[in-house]
Amino acid sequence: MDQFWENEYIQIAANYSVVILCLVVFLAIFEMVTKYKNWEEIKKGNVAVAMATGGKILGVANIFRCTIEQNNSLLSMIGWGIYGFLLLIIGYFIFEF
Repeated sequence: MDQFWENEYIQIAANYSVVILCLVVFLAIFEMVTKYKNWEEIKKGNVAVAMATGGKILGVANIFRCTIEQNNSLLSMIGWGIYGFLLLIIGYFIFEF
């Protein structure tokens, strides 16, 4: 089984799956803390909200890019990703204030 997890393609697929799942969860958290409904505003054609949401996606993706580069295990990648997201959301509240 160790040989299975050491395969580079399996590691890439595992990292990708975990990052997509975390991205969905983190965007749901962003949806709860914003004053507006992101996806409803995007459907209405609100370009500013679409750009802000794109920035949030880019921020989370960048956090996970760094965690994938620095960590070898999925659990440590998720842990540091959550920590990075907490810092990102604190920064969001600071600039929103």
